[in-house]
Amino acid sequence: MTKSDIPLGKPTAYPAAYAPALLFAVPRLANRSELGITAGNLPFAGFDHWRAYELSWLLPSGRPVVALADILVPCDSPYLIESKSMKLYFNSLNQHVFTDAESAGRQMQQDLTAVAGAPVSVIMHASEASAVHTMTMTNAVLLDDLDVSMSSYQPDPGLLRCQTGTAVEETVYSHLFRSNCPITAQPDWGTIVIRYQGEQIDHAGLLAYLVSYRLHEGFHEHCVEQVFKDLSDVCKPQALQVSINFLRRGGLEINPLRSSDRSVVAHPLGRLLRQ
Repeated sequence: MTKSDIPLGKPTAYPAAYAPALLFAVPRLANRSELGITAGNLPFAGFDHWRAYELSWLLPSGRPVVALADILVPCDSPYLIESKSMKLYFNSLNQHVFTDAESAGRQMQQDLTAVAGAPVSVIMHASEASAVHTMTMTNAVLLDDLDVSMSSYQPDPGLLRCQTGTAVEETVYSHLFRSNCPITAQPDWGTIVIRYQGEQIDHAGLLAYLVSYRLHEGFHEHCVEQVFKDLSDVCKPQALQVSINFLRRGGLEINPLRSSDRSVVAHPLGRLLRQ
C-alpha cells in the first residue's frame, strides 16, 4: 500500500447506494515497525474509539432515521480503517433500508470487522442519546499554563525528563496537542490524557514534548502509539495509559487509547467539552 492508494485528499463522489467496498484498510504494522514494534510483541493493549454523529438510513416506510454510534476497534487488529473511507461508507447507508437500529448496527459491525480483521463492536444510540455524555477532568493536572519555551515541532523524546526517586501516581492532560494528516497535511487537534505510575515525569519537559508533534504527520492511532512508546522507553513507568480525544471531522471523532494494563476493556470514552 502507498499513500496514493488512500482515498484521503482525492475528489470523491458520494455514494447513492450501500457500498461496503468503500471501506479502506491501512496496515498498522508499517508505522509500528518504525517504532520497533512487531506484530507479535505489542507493548500495549487498547482500542480505537470512533464516534459517528452523521448516521442515517431509511425505514421500510421510507422515513429516514438519524442516530449516533460508538465504534470500538481493538488495537491488535491487523488494520485500522481509514477515516474518509468510513465517512463515505456511512453516507452509502443514507438511502439503504433497515428494519430497525439493531439490524443497521449488525450490518455495520459485520462490514467493519471484515476490514479491520478483528471483531469490531458497534453500539447504536438514538440521536438524543444521554449515553453520549460530556466528561470533565477531575483530579488531573492541566499542563497548558506552564511557562515553557518551545522551538521543536517534530516529535522529540529528548525533551522528556524524569525526577529520579520521586514516585507518583497522577493524571496529566493538555489541549495543545496537534498533529497533521499524513495524506492531506490538514491539522488534527486533540486533548491528550496521560495516566501513569512511577517516577514523576517533569511537567515542563512533557508539555514541550507533546507540543513537538505540532508539525508531525501521522494518523491519530499512530500518534498515540508513538507517545506511549516514547514515554515507556524514556521514563519507564510501572503503569501507563495514553489517550487522545481528537476533535471531530466530517461527522467522525477518533479517540485512540493505549495502556500497559493488558486487561483493559474497550469502552466508549466520554466526550470532552472541546469535542
